[in-house]
Amino acid sequence: MQGSSFSKIIRRFREVAGALPDGRKGKNTRYAMADIALSAFSVFFTQCPSFLSFQRAMEEARGRNNARSLFEVEKIPCDNHIRQTLDPVEPFHLFSLFDELHAGFAQAGLLEAMRAVKNTRLIALDATWYYSSQSENIHCQHCSRIEHKSGECTHYHSAITPVIVSPSHKEVVPLRPEFIIPQDGHAKQDCEIAAAKRWLAGQGERYATGNDTLLGDDLYAHQPFCRQVLLHGYHYLFTCKPASHTHLFGWVEALEEGRGRQGIKQRIKSKSNQWEHWHYGWANDVPLTEGENALRVNWLEVIITDKEGRELYHNSFITDWKVGEDNVVGLVSAARARWKIENENNNVLKTKGYHLEHNFGHGEKHLSSLLATMNLLAFGLHTLLEITDGSYRLLRAKIGARRTFFDHIRTLTTYLDFENWSHLMDFMMRGLKIGPYAAQKN
Repeated sequence: MQGSSFSKIIRRFREVAGALPDGRKGKNTRYAMADIALSAFSVFFTQCPSFLSFQRAMEEARGRNNARSLFEVEKIPCDNHIRQTLDPVEPFHLFSLFDELHAGFAQAGLLEAMRAVKNTRLIALDATWYYSSQSENIHCQHCSRIEHKSGECTHYHSAITPVIVSPSHKEVVPLRPEFIIPQDGHAKQDCEIAAAKRWLAGQGERYATGNDTLLGDDLYAHQPFCRQVLLHGYHYLFTCKPASHTHLFGWVEALEEGRGRQGIKQRIKSKSNQWEHWHYGWANDVPLTEGENALRVNWLEVIITDKEGRELYHNSFITDWKVGEDNVVGLVSAARARWKIENENNNVLKTKGYHLEHNFGHGEKHLSSLLATMNLLAFGLHTLLEITDGSYRLLRAKIGARRTFFDHIRTLTTYLDFENWSHLMDFMMRGLKIGPYAAQKN
């Protein structure tokens, strides 16, 4: 499938972008909406803020450029025109592209391979910022705000960025996001839990397979949200801290060891080849809160100590899965996979070349969230290429760090033009003498 995933997604992106709402009139419509949207996307895909300026210079000098050959951009608009034209476009217009990526992962077999304990699919929920400013001149009606004791105010945008995760896979599969914005008719600003409920109502059915488990931090171990999860046909497995769930932990502590409260121990060698002791505990059918209508949940924990008995890790969780000796290890492993939404998704988007928190443009309406959506789509396409494009995967393995790989892409596309994506991948393999060129001699 070398090159096919990239070409297919770009063609589909052009179709979707061509149908974006366009409020321009007269001479202002020189550039097609597809060209405008794909120009913006190319910057995020190549991780090169100057990509378009380099391609304009190449077009002027040679009559051809990589924006056209790689991203099907017929005419490259200026940056200001891109921002002004895209500002009124709501991000949901691009959400079907997440479905294209999802279908690609499914076709490659990754989604089924990622199923965890009890053959369940794990979907991790977490919120992350994608824009912030302390300038009183740069904010909009969709901004959230934090008022500091100093009198300053931070305006910011954030979103829930759900991903499919697995304890046994480093990849995460991005799903349609839910943006956290102030809601009409609400006295308080929107919050993460409210956005998560909207995501469940709007996207839950789309991603439900009949055996799916939501993962989340302690914020999600909230009785009304847990009930919503069950109503939408999902399981839940959320981190649960003693400080925020005193009634639950008081109840668990009162249970008799070996009867209402069970446990097992394992001796495991760590990645550093050191022996560790893993202590698992669980209790089924305990009340999450006080009161007659309290949701009954199943509690589990893991405590990891070294050979001297020093505690290395301790965490606890709640779930609707009945916990027993046959699945407690798998459930803890699944619950701990939640960190991948931070390390393999949000942190990658912020520190590995995607610059999610960089202020690419705020606009007055939807520009910031639309550009963030494109950034998420670029990350998703990169992940899909690692799975389905043998040349891309081979080059990533040879070059190493993601940032270095895109440094190579940025340099090559600045000075050379390529007929298509496969041509670019082939040129890089030939230069590094890998893949089909590994046996070539100087």
